[in-house]
Amino acid sequence: MTAVAKVAVDGWMIAWRNLLHVRRSVDWAFAAVVQPVMFVLLFGFVFGGLLGGAAYREYLLAGILVQTLAFNSAFTVIGLSTDLRKGFIDRLRSLPMSGVSVMVGRTLSDLAVSVVAMVVTCLCGLLIGWRVRGSFLDAVLAFLVLLVFAFAMSWIGALIGLISPSPEAAQSAGLIWLTPLTFVSSGFVPEESMPGPLRVIAEWNPLTAVINAVRELFGNTVPGLNVVSGSWPDDHALAYAWLASLVIVAAFVPLSMRAYRRVAAR
Repeated sequence: MTAVAKVAVDGWMIAWRNLLHVRRSVDWAFAAVVQPVMFVLLFGFVFGGLLGGAAYREYLLAGILVQTLAFNSAFTVIGLSTDLRKGFIDRLRSLPMSGVSVMVGRTLSDLAVSVVAMVVTCLCGLLIGWRVRGSFLDAVLAFLVLLVFAFAMSWIGALIGLISPSPEAAQSAGLIWLTPLTFVSSGFVPEESMPGPLRVIAEWNPLTAVINAVRELFGNTVPGLNVVSGSWPDDHALAYAWLASLVIVAAFVPLSMRAYRRVAAR
């Protein structure tokens, strides 16, 4: 068996083990399934009446999807930190298994959870009137952008989980930076409605690029809400979304692997 094939097989085994744990966890099921539904209904109906009703709900869904996938990176954070605390990583050291397999398995299992959350969010969106207005190929590209973004975010979560001193600290560290990142974006309101400094941050926020790209591909642009500022990120949302996700992967994969080797060597 080649080295690549062995990494793939071992990674699949780790991913399957992680998915079995997810299936038995009520907390993870709540975060992956109930939370996005709650956000869709809360923002769609509680705030939607003030911001455009049905049109706002179409505008909103891309933001909820990206927010859900970003918050799902906490699964990677908590999962890795818990495995470290319970000695699972130590037990793997006695096996002829590469650390790459462990990390790939973790990120792939969390990507599978994100796919479930994405499907649930879209189904909920359909129930409240959201529709894909773009072409089939554009919709496929939109989902591909979301999957690559989710994969990139999981590697950020992997690094945080590996360097956190405990699962409790990991949970806080994995979420505290995501809340401002998701709200200072175009997920819920156009960035042009924000004060000057916040608007600049929102325009260059990678989440804004992913949200705007997905929104355009789905054909959910809404007059009055999709105001184009003329900035480079707004004018090249799809390119910036790809670039940001790939840069995150390129930066955080080696950082996470270095942290894993340091932890495994203790």
